[in-house]
Amino acid sequence: LLAQTPPAPPHQAQPQSLDPRELDNLIAPVALYPDPLLGQVLVASTYPLELVEAQQWLQSHANLHGKELTDAARQQDWDASVQAMVALPDVLAKLNQDIRWTTDLGNAFLAQQADVMNAVQRMRARARANGKLQSNAEENVTTERQDGQSAIQIQPADPQVIYVPTYDPAYVWGPPDWGYYPPLYYP
Repeated sequence: LLAQTPPAPPHQAQPQSLDPRELDNLIAPVALYPDPLLGQVLVASTYPLELVEAQQWLQSHANLHGKELTDAARQQDWDASVQAMVALPDVLAKLNQDIRWTTDLGNAFLAQQADVMNAVQRMRARARANGKLQSNAEENVTTERQDGQSAIQIQPADPQVIYVPTYDPAYVWGPPDWGYYPPLYYP
């Protein structure tokens, strides 16, 4: 008998790039998160299966709190960004609420990182223009010029505490220019 060569894998299509309006809608639920949290969320969204595991693990370890909880999460075989989400159960729950959105966010971040970050800046600029983004007791909102471009930064007022903003994108930006915002629950 002659050994058969396995068939060649089918040509895998490259994921289609999202246009700016699609990226704006995709990023809207997290665009106003403080920069350190936004960075963690974007990286964690590239691991949707691990986020689901972390949510289930967190529910089964409800007796753990504080440092004990974060130390136990570090023992799990997840990316560090996913381990960090355990300390932020509301954010972890949002990422698990619509795993398709989370997966799309992660794929866009992997394939179009600069475009995703530009979408964050567009949405922040619109929120600021609408009077919905300004410094307060929990966060400092500043604009910095880098390479001839302005970047709106959101930093925690206290570097030891990150407040997670809760907002409805339709309230902050009005109806989307195209399509729809992700169908997430906004308290």
